[in-house]
Amino acid sequence: MSALNSVHPDAKIGANVEIGPFTFIGADVVIGEGTWIGPNVTIMDGARIGKNCRIFPGAVISAIPQDLKFAGEYTTVEVGDNTTIRECCTLNRGTKDRNTTKVGSNCLLMAYVHLAHDAFVGDNCVIANSANIAGHVTVGNWVVIEGVVAVQQFVEIGDHSFIAGGSLVRKNVPPFVKVAREPLSYIGVNSIGLRRRGYSDEQVTRIEDIYRALFIHNDTLTQGIKQVVETFPDSDEKNTILSFIYRSDKGIVKGPQTT
Repeated sequence: MSALNSVHPDAKIGANVEIGPFTFIGADVVIGEGTWIGPNVTIMDGARIGKNCRIFPGAVISAIPQDLKFAGEYTTVEVGDNTTIRECCTLNRGTKDRNTTKVGSNCLLMAYVHLAHDAFVGDNCVIANSANIAGHVTVGNWVVIEGVVAVQQFVEIGDHSFIAGGSLVRKNVPPFVKVAREPLSYIGVNSIGLRRRGYSDEQVTRIEDIYRALFIHNDTLTQGIKQVVETFPDSDEKNTILSFIYRSDKGIVKGPQTT
């Protein structure tokens, strides 16, 4: 630990943590063993950092939320194990809605990512440069969000989905899909990502068939849901997709758009 940084004596720092110069760590902070914190990092009260993380210069973790309704309530930011937070990322504390902002384990947040209050990010996610995730957003597991994506508040993004760079995400993104264009639209199943994660050809085909019924073979989503419910055999994939759609009060992205 460098003499040039400011680490509060009440901070709980695990074994083998390396802290670079000019870094500030507040009193109510917990950092797991083996984590590397570079120079010029700011970690404020309420931060809970896991083991073997890497936090690069300029990152600010656990600043108070940018929410006018915030009244000083006790909230936190939680970061799982083996997660990398690159240069100038900002992760804001939660509010009384969820009481915390979360990032799971084995994630990569590239430079200039902003994660607002009460946002939840699952495990094994990649969020690329300059993506902005608004408050109360829920991002599932194994999600890839490319650069300069803006996600509107209260949106939910399903497991294994892929969001193309520069997208504006105003509706929920169901699991297993790729989305792009403006307005944001379904452009196919994330078959490459699924196979990389151990999904069989049979499972991928089943997912593709379900989304064809939902988005392509029927005139409306309601008709597509009816076809999937009545004609597709039960499976984990079917149940996951339908469950996501049923709870999406905000609505989901559109089917393929033609010009």
